[in-house]
Amino acid sequence: MANQAIGILETKGLIALVQGTDAMLKAANVELTGPKKGIGGALVSATITGDVAAVKAAIEAGAESAGNYGEVVSAHVIARPHDEVSAVIPTTSKPAKKTSK
Repeated sequence: MANQAIGILETKGLIALVQGTDAMLKAANVELTGPKKGIGGALVSATITGDVAAVKAAIEAGAESAGNYGEVVSAHVIARPHDEVSAVIPTTSKPAKKTSK
């Protein structure tokens, strides 16, 4: 995760998060690093990584889009996280590509 920024978008309600995540992934060259995370009380979050400028642009676009569909609780960018922060960031492996027979 060296030299990668982390962006976290937290919303109240899943629809807002899905809209925000879609906007983030379309706005900049970022990667969704984990599945949505349910926090409780209808709070859900998504985490992205990428270059600092890309993550900032993506979080801004995601927060704006999510705000049109629900409540944005938090939108935050960590520009240069310590290497050990990756231990608390949700990660997921890429799904295997389907091959046709």
